[in-house]
Amino acid sequence: MDDVADYNRARWRALAEGGALFTRPMLDLDEERARAWLDPDGWLGRLEGRRVLCLAGGGGRESACFSVLGAHVTVFDLSPEQLERDRLAAAHYGTRVETLCGDMRDLSALRGLEFDLVWHPYSINFVPDPRAVFREVARVIRRGGLYRLMCANPFVLGASPRDWDGRGYTLKLTYAEGELVTNKDEDWVYEREPIDPAPPSREYRHGLGAVVGGMADHGFRLLRATEDVSTYPDPSAEPGTWPHFISVVRPWLAFLSAYDPAA
Repeated sequence: MDDVADYNRARWRALAEGGALFTRPMLDLDEERARAWLDPDGWLGRLEGRRVLCLAGGGGRESACFSVLGAHVTVFDLSPEQLERDRLAAAHYGTRVETLCGDMRDLSALRGLEFDLVWHPYSINFVPDPRAVFREVARVIRRGGLYRLMCANPFVLGASPRDWDGRGYTLKLTYAEGELVTNKDEDWVYEREPIDPAPPSREYRHGLGAVVGGMADHGFRLLRATEDVSTYPDPSAEPGTWPHFISVVRPWLAFLSAYDPAA
């Protein structure tokens, strides 16, 4: 591992120990709830029997949803603590989930497997070069397989509710590909004031050329795109709060593509 992986692993250990929201496994799912969480827009189609890779997506959340819907699930994640939560959720539902610990920039442990769907939640901004990840995904996905990627909106990466200046949210950081951005966790990450908060996230700005162009360069054909909002914006909320902030900006993007190297 390099310094990037070392830092990310230590941070996710602290997030798991602190009970961050995305380290809490989903233990109250049925098929309807699982489908609504994973695929509210109906992008993915039938999941039963499909081979799914949750890439850098440990925590017992999406893996639980996919397994409840009958998919064959593999979770590949850098954090042993997050993978333990995937195993806990699988035991809770009586399903089988394979877990592997490693860096998303090296999927050599998965070579020879061909996944129908690679589900990649918010994590690609934790590494400096997204193309290194796209190259690896192209090696483990079947031709025609789907790749669902969530990433930061590069225009507003680094902005937060704390940037309210009385009129709007100011953008202060240079827009440069690969720029390192350090972010303090928002209040909603813990839903309470943590006793021992995790170190700040270290994220890298990836422009749309690097993300969309990078996927295209590695054989992925874009099918769908959306501004992902996991919590509801509220224009009437108090300025400087998260619901108001995301009514002004959209912090996340999500893309669905198909692996089609001949396109």
